[in-house]
Amino acid sequence: MATRSGRFRVYRVVESVPHCNLQAVAEPTLYTVYDAGYDAIQPAVDDLRTGDLVEATLSGDPDAPDEPWRLTAVDRLDGVERGFAVDVAPPDVARELWTPGLTEPACAVLSEGGEPVGVCCVQPREPLPSGAFVPNVLTGLLPLESLLSSVPELGEPAVEALFLDPDPPDASAYTVPYGVVLLFTEAADELPARFRSAYDCPRDADTRPDFDPYGI
Repeated sequence: MATRSGRFRVYRVVESVPHCNLQAVAEPTLYTVYDAGYDAIQPAVDDLRTGDLVEATLSGDPDAPDEPWRLTAVDRLDGVERGFAVDVAPPDVARELWTPGLTEPACAVLSEGGEPVGVCCVQPREPLPSGAFVPNVLTGLLPLESLLSSVPELGEPAVEALFLDPDPPDASAYTVPYGVVLLFTEAADELPARFRSAYDCPRDADTRPDFDPYGI
């Protein structure tokens, strides 16, 4: 058995999957870990939410890639408040930002009171499996650590992120060739709340679409 210690970003905490993914911050490695069967640290594991940044120690077998790892210690440091909306119209800033033929994300700065407080990024669907968007974000297939730790154009960490998919996750084909990520820094005041109100994804509510990621 081997151990891995460091900082990890929590992904894929959904009821339909009995594990969660921890994306290592210092290396491009994603670890699947059991989310039950612990003793003293079980309450801390139960409190994990997608977007949390944790200091943790994992134990597992690197030569058994299909076998989940186990947490031996976990301490939540902070987190990014996340909201999700599907089957919605993209905001004007995203429609203006999108350029046909884009293969990489593009971002535009969002300002409030004349100060930059966040960005709107469009993620082309074409590079993603089956042209998906939200399912990939939810299942940890699209690590965003570099964007969360340093919001593009602003260089400040994100404290809030909204993911907007113009199509439902079970759509057989997409109608808009991109998804939208809105990232806000601590400097943002009312702007995140306005977007949340417009897309019906209030804070402190789990607004992820109800789907089984293995069914996509």
